[in-house]
Amino acid sequence: MTLKGYIHKYNKANIDTDVIIPGPYLKIHDHDELAKHAMEGIDLDFTKKVSKGDFLLVGHNFGCGSSREHAPIALSKTGIKAILAPSFARIFYRNSIDGGYLLPIEIEEDVLEKIEDKDEIEIDLEKNSITNLSRNEKYPIKPFSKIIAGIIEAGGLFNYKVS
Repeated sequence: MTLKGYIHKYNKANIDTDVIIPGPYLKIHDHDELAKHAMEGIDLDFTKKVSKGDFLLVGHNFGCGSSREHAPIALSKTGIKAILAPSFARIFYRNSIDGGYLLPIEIEEDVLEKIEDKDEIEIDLEKNSITNLSRNEKYPIKPFSKIIAGIIEAGGLFNYKVS
């Protein structure tokens, strides 16, 4: 599977779920309405910048804080397809995959410095690589484990069948 889109870069570590979707919006059950408030804690214009299929590039431990599923839901409904980070909070990582909302893709630290905001990239999940189309560079990504790859391919944990 290959994905192509533009980068939205927030080079900060420990972006927590309160920043991704602030607490006052947790009572919203309409996912499209929830998405209107994604990343408000860091960028009030975030949702105006994002297009379907774009990517988020962030620092270490993205999605730390609470276990709320609202965070990956809100981001996915903005159009974000994948998040690239050196590391993720485990609960955010699993909520993203298990719900079939987003792809949390782990990258090396130096890749975070090489990709810039608004760069166009292509991610090849079969080759575990990123091609930066804006800079004509390639970078590796950490491969998903066999079971995680199966859950992703199935579109989430509820669709996953153990073989």
